[in-house]
Formats: sequence, C-alpha cells, structure tokens
Amino acid sequence: MDISEIKKIEDDVYTILTTVMDPEIEIDIINLGLVYDIKYDGENIVNVLMTLSTPSCPLSDAIVQNIEGSIKNEYPNFTINVEITFEPRWNTDMISEEGKNILGM
Repeated sequence: MDISEIKKIEDDVYTILTTVMDPEIEIDIINLGLVYDIKYDGENIVNVLMTLSTPSCPLSDAIVQNIEGSIKNEYPNFTINVEITFEPRWNTDMISEEGKNILGM
C-alpha cells in the first residue's frame, strides 16, 4: 500500500469522526479539538489519539464506542485503537473556528 492510499484512509477516518458527537457539548469531536492524531498502518489498523474535555468525563466510554462503531461501519475489517491522553490538556483554544461558530463563541 502506498502513501497516497494510507493518506486517503486517514482522511476518510477524519471525515467519519466529524460525525461523532461529544454528547455533553453537542459538537463533533473533530471541531471540538479532541482528536490529536489519526494513523493508519496500512495493515487494517487505525490508531486514534485523542483527549477529552475533562479527565473526569463521565461519557468517555460512550465516545470511544461511537468512534469505534463509526469507523467500523465504513471499514468493518479494521482494528480500531483509541488512545486517550491528557498531554496536552484540552482547552477552548483547540476548538476550530467552525466549532466556535457552532458554540456561539
């Protein structure tokens, strides 16, 4: 698999994640700035590095399940690994311009 095919899948996953909402804030996790990195290894494994708006987020499991399910809908044979980090810690500066417009900021 060449670099352009890997990039296409990473771009597809990025687009898929724009449909995954943070259930507390009602904005997608991409525009909220929660996703730090998406990597496809070329061997049917997607790794998503992300954070949460707060370390004590009560809906973290639901968000991870939504990520996995959304990607698997498009790529059913893939293994999806979601890693949550708090380095760097999320802050409102990470919200995209579109996200800020949605939130009225």
